[in-house]
Amino acid sequence: MSSRRRRAYPQPNYAAQSPYGATTVPAGNAAPGAPSAYSVDQAAQGISQMNINGAGAVPQGVPGVRGAATPLNPISPNIPTAGANPVNSAYYQQQPQQSVPLYSQQQGQQPQLQQQQQQQGQQSQQLGYQPMAQQQQTYLNQPEYGQQGPGAAPLNMLYSTDLLKELPPPIADLQFPPPPIVLPANATTTGSESSNADYQYFRSTLNVIPNTSSLLKKSKLPFAIVVRPYITLHDSDNQIPVVSDCVIARCRRCRAYINPFIHFTENGRRWRCNFCGLLNDVPSAFDYDSVTSQPAQRMERSELNHGVVEFVAPPEYMIRPPQPLVYVFVLDVCKFSIDNGLLATVTRTILDSLDRIPNKEGRARIAFMAVDSSISYFAIPRDEETDKETKMMIVSDTEETLIPAPEGILVNLKESRKNIEKLLQEIPSYFANNMSTDSALGPALKSAHSLISRIGGKIEVFTSTLPNIGIGKLKVRDENAVANKPKEASELLTPNSSFYKSFAVECNKSQVTVDMFLTGSSYQDVASLSNLPRFTAGQTHFYPAWSANSVEDITKLSKEVSNHLSMDIALEAVLRVRGSNGMRMQSFFGNFFNRSSDLCSFPSFPRDQSYVIEVSIEDYITKPIVYFQCAVLHTTCFGERRIRVMTLAIPTSKDLKSVYASADQLAITNYFTHRAIEKTMSSSLDDARDYLRKSVVDILGLYKKEIVPGNMGSSSPLQLCTNLRMLPLLLQSLAKNIAFRSGRVPSDHRAAALNKLGSMPLPYLIRAIYPSVYSLHTMPDDCGLPYEGEEEEGDEEPTQSSDLERGEIVIPEPVNASCMNLARYGLYLIDNTSELFLYVGGDAVPQLVEDVFGVQNIADIKIGKAELPELENEFNTRVRNIISKIREGKDTIEYLNLYVVVGPGSNESATASANRDLIPLRIWCMSDMVEDRATSNVSYKEYLGQLREKVSS
Repeated sequence: MSSRRRRAYPQPNYAAQSPYGATTVPAGNAAPGAPSAYSVDQAAQGISQMNINGAGAVPQGVPGVRGAATPLNPISPNIPTAGANPVNSAYYQQQPQQSVPLYSQQQGQQPQLQQQQQQQGQQSQQLGYQPMAQQQQTYLNQPEYGQQGPGAAPLNMLYSTDLLKELPPPIADLQFPPPPIVLPANATTTGSESSNADYQYFRSTLNVIPNTSSLLKKSKLPFAIVVRPYITLHDSDNQIPVVSDCVIARCRRCRAYINPFIHFTENGRRWRCNFCGLLNDVPSAFDYDSVTSQPAQRMERSELNHGVVEFVAPPEYMIRPPQPLVYVFVLDVCKFSIDNGLLATVTRTILDSLDRIPNKEGRARIAFMAVDSSISYFAIPRDEETDKETKMMIVSDTEETLIPAPEGILVNLKESRKNIEKLLQEIPSYFANNMSTDSALGPALKSAHSLISRIGGKIEVFTSTLPNIGIGKLKVRDENAVANKPKEASELLTPNSSFYKSFAVECNKSQVTVDMFLTGSSYQDVASLSNLPRFTAGQTHFYPAWSANSVEDITKLSKEVSNHLSMDIALEAVLRVRGSNGMRMQSFFGNFFNRSSDLCSFPSFPRDQSYVIEVSIEDYITKPIVYFQCAVLHTTCFGERRIRVMTLAIPTSKDLKSVYASADQLAITNYFTHRAIEKTMSSSLDDARDYLRKSVVDILGLYKKEIVPGNMGSSSPLQLCTNLRMLPLLLQSLAKNIAFRSGRVPSDHRAAALNKLGSMPLPYLIRAIYPSVYSLHTMPDDCGLPYEGEEEEGDEEPTQSSDLERGEIVIPEPVNASCMNLARYGLYLIDNTSELFLYVGGDAVPQLVEDVFGVQNIADIKIGKAELPELENEFNTRVRNIISKIREGKDTIEYLNLYVVVGPGSNESATASANRDLIPLRIWCMSDMVEDRATSNVSYKEYLGQLREKVSS
């Protein structure tokens, strides 16, 4: 037997009816006292009326809040009394003549729920498509494809399962790739395995497409494309093939780019477009290598072998010289930003990040503006102008957009580097005694736009103050009057001023992006301000109750701003998605502006966002394969015009079973998320939640009626195909998210959540909807340590390491997000993409507490926002390594704060603690247990029961 699990922190010997009794939903109010406007209490608001006193208690209070639950049938862990391998006696409490309890997966001595989950994860490979971590997305040797005739085998085999019998749900499915796209062997010109775009870049909700609009409507499944042109912040982390000879072959009629799915005719002199069928001439330089001045092998060209490729554009793709990278920093210098330390932190961060700004060619330009009741500009001389000093010019008239001395305000970063550094060091002292509480942000934005409108660039706004004077001024809305009522969305979540939409459109036309960094301790109207990034391809970053008194807050803001500035953004970009004849791009979702019916405009193209495009079927599809192609025309940070092209081929069918067998549940969830956001903004939160519920019911009803029609009647199982079995869980969990859940939620928090869900890449979206929970006290021994390569024959497979490179930290497999999995003696890490929770059970053994936190008494653990101490023991190192690994994503600027939460002990109620700050913190943490009941939001098991009643009625 493998010795990988050489250490575990077992359950101590104590008398308790259930290891889960004290981690269920609390009833009653949150911590006593009046919390500050945006504290931890606010994060827990709306989920404080829950029952944490044990199974069987009925939660009461605010309806529909995502939170912890009353376990329906808590199962005690299977605690062995003999035969377990010995462990270090320091990690358990042993009575005389008592064997050491050890939770070992190898011996089946883990809690029963985790055993069921592991078994279901293994069964998933037998029930559905093969979920291999390195599975190729496209199979080119499958004989069956396209229009399926009677008796023909489906493209992917359909396997049905009873959702009611799969509890807890097999969450390993959330890490699987989508169902494979099955294409015939002759689908491509070269037979390359990378002919289809990788699903990380370009994926469809349906990997078999219905051949008619009526069949698509009948299926109840959405048809949409998820686009993510860049999957890392920096090109060096993920290099794709580049065609640098400026030879670009495009169809004369539909303007599609040549790709692996075209076919050559007339002895290679012409190529037939796979989108519209037109014959085109092959460019004369297509078979010539301009670098070696020798004939080239046509079939080795990148555009004929790869589904994702980038072309260096010839001069005709440029309407002006390449745009330089331009940053205008608009700094709030009001009293609030001085008091909370925002100004000092941001100026220091920018100073430390100057070398990270992409400036290889020395073309980057930079400007600074300060805003309170007036606008301050800074004229920065070049370093060689030693006889000049930086001048601060103050404009008090905010009604006019007046920019004094524009030549010296926007300066070359390289030429004025020393003076820029000096200014950043001095700005905080200029406003140290500022007592103004007014903010003329609107006029400052218009001035910043005027400064760079002829060039384009990015406006970076850092503010802690609600704009309250001049154009775009905002007022504090009356949340109490409409919170948790039908008019909440229309009154609190829509813009409170038309300026922020109209100005955003003006910025987009001028190739100007706006990013917002909001750090207020009171109301900031995120719903209004977020419109600026939304229509200019920017992002809204929200830091509620941020303070420089917290080292953790400084670290988070500094790292995220620095990562943001270092990102390899693309400039003056446009995106267009083309489809085969009969396909129409119908609706577009994401942070950009639709310049025309199918052209999306991005003044700058971020690397940490994705987009969804709904597709409609206009005509009867007669071809066995349809094609989609996404092209992004852009200017790189180093001044080169390029086109990134992604091509996707998908088979068609008139068989509904084939459509269902190849549906992608994660991409479908992404689509439904955008539609729910749209419902919220246009109607109400209730309508959004009803839409999600009805969508699940429609899919299950259709599946029962058309796919498995033999299972009729009220006693029938709740069946769905295995590749969609997580969809009900995801959509129910989405309705519990802070963006949609009922109850009182501060409008800034809800608006920020809606904005984040509407722009984040799919892997992060899924974790935001269904948080990842890692059991650290039982993790295998390879977890938290660098991956050492493939295991020797006969050894246990390493956890989540099949796609790791040597040296990467191994992360444990997640467990189900349910309080039933939180043992009182355990240690758990919870990742919801916004923050990390380190949950330690109230009955954790002293040695675990000392090894992780460096204290001997659990009462001495520092709760709340904190960092783990660096201790001289292996377990502490492994836990910190896992936290660091989760934080270090190469495709996001986010840096997640860690919150330490101590759970209740065996003789303690979760709502009665000597520490008043602990109760709301527990409730906030437990809101990530999305499988559990929380007020009017039922548990997942109850939800399935309701779905079964709806489908059977």
